[in-house]
Amino acid sequence: MSRFAHACRYAVCDGVPRRSFCVAVVVGTILNLINQGDALFDGGSINWIKVLMTYVVPYAVSTYGAVSYRLSLLQTAR
Repeated sequence: MSRFAHACRYAVCDGVPRRSFCVAVVVGTILNLINQGDALFDGGSINWIKVLMTYVVPYAVSTYGAVSYRLSLLQTAR
């Protein structure tokens, strides 16, 4: 199995999506409050693309960390 196939499999199994989702909710919420708190609390204009990306980026980073760790374990096992 190729390294890419292993990475894809690791990204969708063994609880990685759930943990990444939890990280994204916590980190994304904190970052949205920091970056757009004034718009949220003062009734200003909210940039919905930024809101979405503020959740997507922590999800991707968390998933990348889990996958790269598992790939490193696979590499050392060989």
